Amino acid sequence: MRIAIAGAGEVGTHLAKLLSRENMDICLIDGNQEHLQDLEANYDLMTRVGSPTSIHDLKDLPVKDVDLFIAVTPHESQNITACLLANQLGAKRTLARVDNYEYLLPANKQIFEKMGLNHLIYPEVLAANEIEEALRTNWMRYHISLCKNALQLCVVKVYGNSDAEVIGKRFDSGFYSHGQYRIVLIKRDNRTIFPNGADCVEEGDMVYAVCTRENMDFLRTQLGKPKREIRRVMFYGGTRIAQKAAHSLPDDMQIKILEADKERCYYLSEKVGNALIIHADGSQMETLKDEGIQDTDAFVAVTDSSEANIFACLAAKRFGVNKTIADVENIDYIPMAEGLNIGTVLNKKTITASYIYQMLLNASVLNVRNLTSADAEIVELVATEGSRITRNKIRDVNLPSDVSIGGLVRAGEGLLVNGDTQIVPDDQVIVLCKSHNIRELERYFK
Repeated sequence: MRIAIAGAGEVGTHLAKLLSRENMDICLIDGNQEHLQDLEANYDLMTRVGSPTSIHDLKDLPVKDVDLFIAVTPHESQNITACLLANQLGAKRTLARVDNYEYLLPANKQIFEKMGLNHLIYPEVLAANEIEEALRTNWMRYHISLCKNALQLCVVKVYGNSDAEVIGKRFDSGFYSHGQYRIVLIKRDNRTIFPNGADCVEEGDMVYAVCTRENMDFLRTQLGKPKREIRRVMFYGGTRIAQKAAHSLPDDMQIKILEADKERCYYLSEKVGNALIIHADGSQMETLKDEGIQDTDAFVAVTDSSEANIFACLAAKRFGVNKTIADVENIDYIPMAEGLNIGTVLNKKTITASYIYQMLLNASVLNVRNLTSADAEIVELVATEGSRITRNKIRDVNLPSDVSIGGLVRAGEGLLVNGDTQIVPDDQVIVLCKSHNIRELERYFK
């Protein structure tokens, strides 16, 4: 499959790196040579300096041989124009990053489809959806539904002062023989651990567990997490993410949005009817206190400043807010933010890139999701007739050390696995692994 990506910003670059591992023919286009520097040398992809709205540059690509043309520059009009030109010049499918929610309405999407723009993606809406999910599953740091909701990946920080029953329990002790969840990975400090029998969960670990939706409550109690209702939510920053997230939350939630810009407050008061808009600087401790931060169930920092969002969440934690969410757009800050225990960390660039990546892989046997918070990938693989993975029980398959099978889906039913599990053809298997193991894993399933 040949893919052209216009825009070598953080979204385009991250997406190109993800796709370069999938034996796809990738070309990354940008008008700035500095954005492309070193990418071609370090990854299996091509780069080209040029304008995505130049007919000459698109023909020179040549765009007529492209299966999918993706435009993810920061400018909506440039993305739409580039996709329409690419379609007219022979690209089979096109996808554009947009900033106007009106374009995503079903009737309007059909207009773009007729013009030759097949897919539209709005990063702020994706981020808002992540916020809604994080508030709903507020005892977790992250939550991913797998295989059409048959299995769940729950990512939870384990604290020593909690009632976590798992702390100190070795994996070969029999404690985990209940079969209601399976811990597949542990993030300890800066290390990613694929646990074996001699390992155990320690205080401060980030635990990655696979379970069915029915067993999520059991997992929650085992990890020492109380069940909390989110009724009062405070947003710091009246950005488009806050606006979209507020619209998506239930009507019975009490929502406050703190925004320092007076004109923006007037705009939000007209657009967000279910929220109280307050003209105030949410970075000030006194302001937070005056607006009732101590009585807030969740605090969501989504200003345009990663630093301000991180520090605001730290402040909210000091006031006793249980659930905090920070939009951290500087990718280099994410490990630091995770280490500060500020709660759920969002990055709309990686969310957007992963969404596009997911869309491309849905039609394929292989389905991969990157875990931003750990050096690992979630891989969904289908076992084929006669493949190595079906010849023996899991304990006898001799998988690489940095690989952990969490569960499988058989005839639509999510099942956990153990060493005695026998995988059969057509099973959809959930695997966590290091990225360099993905190609080797494929050989076990073919």
